Amino acid sequence: MSEKKKQFPVYVLTGVFLMLLCTAVSVGVLMIPYEKAQTYLNLVFMAKNMKVISSTGLDGLVIKENEIATTPAAEIKDQEQQFYDTGEIIRPVFGEQYAVLQADDIDLSVPVYWGSSAELLDRGACQATSSVVIGETGNIVIDAHVNTFFANLNQLAPGNILVLYTTYGIFTYQVTEQVQFQNTDKKYVLPLEEDRLTLYTCEAQVFGTSSNRIGVLCSLVSKQFYHPAQEG
Repeated sequence: MSEKKKQFPVYVLTGVFLMLLCTAVSVGVLMIPYEKAQTYLNLVFMAKNMKVISSTGLDGLVIKENEIATTPAAEIKDQEQQFYDTGEIIRPVFGEQYAVLQADDIDLSVPVYWGSSAELLDRGACQATSSVVIGETGNIVIDAHVNTFFANLNQLAPGNILVLYTTYGIFTYQVTEQVQFQNTDKKYVLPLEEDRLTLYTCEAQVFGTSSNRIGVLCSLVSKQFYHPAQEG
C-alpha cells in the first residue's frame, strides 16, 4: 500500500474533527445572542404588564410583577417630598418582583425578584431568600446570568454607585471591592450584622458553565423610606 493511501484515513478524520469543532464553536457563539434576545422579549412583555400582575410561569411558579418607580431621590426632594431614615418594609413573597436595581456606570437597570428559579433568572436578577429584605440590616445577595443582565458586572469598580428602588423606598450603595470565588465558597453570601449589597454572577466562558464566580461588594450609602415606620 502506498504512503498516500495509508495517510488518507488520517486526512479524512482530521477534516471531520475540524468540521465538528467549528460547528460546536458556532453553536456556542450563537446561543448567547439568542438567550439575550429571548430575555429582552420577556422584558418587553413584562413592561406592558407592570401593574401588580400575577401569572403562573412555565414551571408552575406564581410570578408577581409590581409597578416600581425609579425616580431619583434628588428629584423627589425637589418636589418637597420627605424621606425617612427608618420606615415600614413591605416583605415580598416568593416569585415577586419587588425592586429595580440600577447602576448607571454600566447602563444596568434590571428587575429584582425575591427567590430564585430558572424562570425568574430569565426575567431578571434574583435575591437569595437567605439574605435580608431590602431595607433591613444585613447582607443583600443578588445574582443574575452573565450572558444577560449581569454581562457587564465585572466592569463595576470601587466608587461606582448602585441604587435599589422598591415600592417603599430608595436604597443607595457604593462599590467597595471586586471579588472572585468558587461556587462552593459561601463567605460572601452569608448573613452579616452590618449592611452590605453583594452582587455576583458566573464567570463567562464559551462552553459549559464555570464554577468560578465574579462579583462586587457594596457598602450602604443611604436608606430613604417613603413613609415612617408605624408605631406599635
